[in-house]
Amino acid sequence: MSENSLDTLIDGKLRLYQSRTGYRFSLDALLLAHFVSVKRSARIIDLGTGNGTIALLLSQLHPTVSLTGLELQPAMAERTRQSVALNSLEARLAVVDGDLREVGSLFAPASFDIVVSNPPFRKPSSGRISSNRERQLARHEIAGTLKDFLSAAIYLLRSKGRLALIYSAERAVELLASLRSAGLEPKRLRWVHSFAEDEALLVLVEAVKGGRSGVDVAAPLVVYCTGKEYSPEVAAIVAGIAKPGGKALRADGA
Repeated sequence: MSENSLDTLIDGKLRLYQSRTGYRFSLDALLLAHFVSVKRSARIIDLGTGNGTIALLLSQLHPTVSLTGLELQPAMAERTRQSVALNSLEARLAVVDGDLREVGSLFAPASFDIVVSNPPFRKPSSGRISSNRERQLARHEIAGTLKDFLSAAIYLLRSKGRLALIYSAERAVELLASLRSAGLEPKRLRWVHSFAEDEALLVLVEAVKGGRSGVDVAAPLVVYCTGKEYSPEVAAIVAGIAKPGGKALRADGA
């Protein structure tokens, strides 16, 4: 049996390779890809692209953009390249091997309009650390802290460029303070709840390089209705029929 599996996204519109035992994409990637604001012909980079899930999704949601995925782990970067070829996206989606902490040696400054990232948000000393290296780096700040991700973003973004990320709600205050300190002004925010009555688990944030103060707080995004049944909005995101840009759907899914 191959060490990789071939899986699908958004009702089979995209196919991607993932390790059977290593890091595998979660709903977080779909939520972030649908949240970020994207204009035609934007240049987008995904920091810590992993298996390329977010970049692949953005290629489907926004057919006119150009994309780059930066990945530290060679095996994951190669897996992403295979997925890019499988989906015939070589002309629009490049994969670069490299460490975001050394981004100055990899890219010119201010060379992207949008940075997206699903960074690790567990501190190295918190929680149980997986024995699998891919999962370790995806979940814990071992090869890059929040400060490292934000430093890379501010270097890569043009003036008024946007950073969009998904992060732990528990560390939201730290995130927002760090964004502003880095010169990235939070402009859009949306809390993510498993159920409507639950506390938020995650937060989606979009910040602008050199932006003015003032933030738009969207209606909460609720993942489940009952049991494991997705809410209408999340079901539409998973199916690939939701409108990108983080616009909430009505209760009937319209």
